Amino acid sequence: MTDEAFSIDKRTLHDLLRQVEDGRAQLPEFQRGWVWPHPNITALLASVSQGFPVGTVMTLQSGGDVRFKHRPIEGATPKPGAEPETLVLDGQQRLTSLFQSIMLNEPVVTQDVRKHRVTGWFYADMRAVLDEHTDREDAIRFLPQDKIVKNFHGEVTKDCSTREKEYAELLFPLSAVFDSYDWRTGFEEYWWDRDKETQRLWGRFEKIFVRNFDRYHVPVISLGKNTARQAVCQVFENVNTGGVSLTVFELLTATFAADEFDLRRHWDKEVKASWQAPEYRILKDVSNTDFLQSVTLLATAARREDAVARGVAEERLPRVGCKRKDMLELQLDEYERFAPLVVQGFKHAAKFLHQQFVFDTRFLPYGTQLIPLAAILALAGDDAQSAGAQHKLARWYWCGVFGELYGGSTETRFSHDLPDVVGWIRGTAGEPRTVGAAEFAPSRLLTLRTRNSAAYKGIYALLLKAGAMDWRTGEKAEITGYFDESIDIHHIFPKVWCQGQDEDPGRYNSIINKTPLTARTNRIIGGSAPSDYLVKLAKSAESTPEVVHGHIRSHLVAPELMALDDFAAFFAARKASLLARVSAEMGKVIVDDGADAAVLDESDVEALEAAELAEAF
Repeated sequence: MTDEAFSIDKRTLHDLLRQVEDGRAQLPEFQRGWVWPHPNITALLASVSQGFPVGTVMTLQSGGDVRFKHRPIEGATPKPGAEPETLVLDGQQRLTSLFQSIMLNEPVVTQDVRKHRVTGWFYADMRAVLDEHTDREDAIRFLPQDKIVKNFHGEVTKDCSTREKEYAELLFPLSAVFDSYDWRTGFEEYWWDRDKETQRLWGRFEKIFVRNFDRYHVPVISLGKNTARQAVCQVFENVNTGGVSLTVFELLTATFAADEFDLRRHWDKEVKASWQAPEYRILKDVSNTDFLQSVTLLATAARREDAVARGVAEERLPRVGCKRKDMLELQLDEYERFAPLVVQGFKHAAKFLHQQFVFDTRFLPYGTQLIPLAAILALAGDDAQSAGAQHKLARWYWCGVFGELYGGSTETRFSHDLPDVVGWIRGTAGEPRTVGAAEFAPSRLLTLRTRNSAAYKGIYALLLKAGAMDWRTGEKAEITGYFDESIDIHHIFPKVWCQGQDEDPGRYNSIINKTPLTARTNRIIGGSAPSDYLVKLAKSAESTPEVVHGHIRSHLVAPELMALDDFAAFFAARKASLLARVSAEMGKVIVDDGADAAVLDESDVEALEAAELAEAF
């Protein structure tokens, strides 16, 4: 923004509140509701009454190219169709609090410090205001809606339910601060025959309290009407540090609403509603921002394609992207064009993930990878459905998972993925950059111990894809069985047995010694040696050891080594089998460097797990 993009001046508080009253000053739709509790309002009123600064107000001039749906400040009732001259970006809580407490002449609906709803009126205790030893905040009183204060026994301790009773209590209603003539006249008449000294209090009170409201000026920063949407968002967030961060979805909701398009309703009723069926449960955590990112990827790709068709030079081509700035530049016609395609893209993504044996969000390696996946499937269309295309797509997906490439800042990778993978599928480009960048070190298997990491969840999916069966029943661990909450990852060589054999915890707690088992099978295993529980499993299954061994092999485990209780040989064989699977899915040669001989100690592994947990959230 340039120096000319905004102006700074001072306006009287009374003038600002009149603009609120008649609708010249309103709120953009993305502003959240008014939430200040009455002690905060009390402190604000006390500051104004003493002429203390209460901060600046920031506004945006209306009438520019970027339009926002608007609404009156709470409590204001401008004439129907009143168009604002300015929109309040910063200062909503202060302006609303002041408007309701001193302009509205209605009880203020607010909350107490425990966030319980309360309704009442603000008064100034005239004697307390004039007492130089009394803190001004203590001189501002909040009375109930009926203006009657009672103690715990229900006895009236203060009654301001009529003007005469206000005069008697020496409590001045703040709702009369800008039009105090009638109250002053009544006060002086009330005390004329009762107490001349009390009557004369008004003059001093008006001078040091009431006049400060009339004279109070508020610094106002006014942004020009041509301020860009991205700048409005950035400015709002910079000044809104004490509030909840404004999302792109909320800002676009406000801008699209100016063209009578309800983005929130479309998200709730058209988008999310379209994938409520059980087969789409993997999409349940997709957020509105995720969806907008996928739409923006398609919109920016279309802009770039149009520019190429017009012969725009390479260095001047618009980029494909879905960063915050890109999303804020999304136009309504672009959203309406690409949103239906992205809805279908996410549905196809769910089907693709099912084919990769990723069924549930608990074991979804990266929720973020759904964003480019949906966009890729939407843009590629039918080209992505052939066996060859699906193989390439799977390779890209698993390279992302086992390369652990989607855990940090990912928008740049998304912008590469869309053209790279679609071009690869269509045969117009080589391997995507994500595929080229992916690496999986064999030693990583030793540090995968909890489902906080994407690679851990990836191994789980590969075991299902390998045809893992329940050891006892032989039932395939596919969709129906593994949606059962009783199924989880458990040790193959039990932890208790490993501890008794002084095995290294860095090994026996790694994914190499774990596999998905039902709760019942795990109870049979208990803490026994494999040679013992294999017999118990065969007996429970009413089958032969050979049959049970066949079930176990489906988990890429050598039951013969388990029967010998040979943990070292089992560990080496399982590691090799898992690496072979990972290698096949990534389409990359993985050479075991024998790094498992130097297992990380517990503190190192715990540090890695903490990092993975932080990344997961």
